Amino acid sequence: QVQLVESGGGLVQAGGSLRLSCAASGSIFSIGSMGWYRQAPGKERELVAVVTSGGSTNYAYSVKGRFTISRDHAKNTVYLQMISLKPEDTAVYYCNAKGSRWPFLDYWGQGTQVTVSS
Repeated sequence: QVQLVESGGGLVQAGGSLRLSCAASGSIFSIGSMGWYRQAPGKERELVAVVTSGGSTNYAYSVKGRFTISRDHAKNTVYLQMISLKPEDTAVYYCNAKGSRWPFLDYWGQGTQVTVSS
């Protein structure tokens, strides 16, 4: 089992910045990629950014150039640096870890609220 604990959400004005952190514990040797998803009210959960164990990254088109995902293997932590925030970035942000071995389980954090005011 893997446990994920997020921190760093909050209220920020449009144009501001926030950094989310997600610390993993438990069976961390089984983790492959890690990433961030978000879910706004009335919308489906969507991928924001992902980083593989090798350091490759991928971003949703809507956040490219504004968000940066990074991973510190020594601290078992993944970060999401968000700049130039927009009201449409308002959502609950969830940390995700994917198992690297069968059955390739998905692990989720509890979520952290990010609210961007206009």
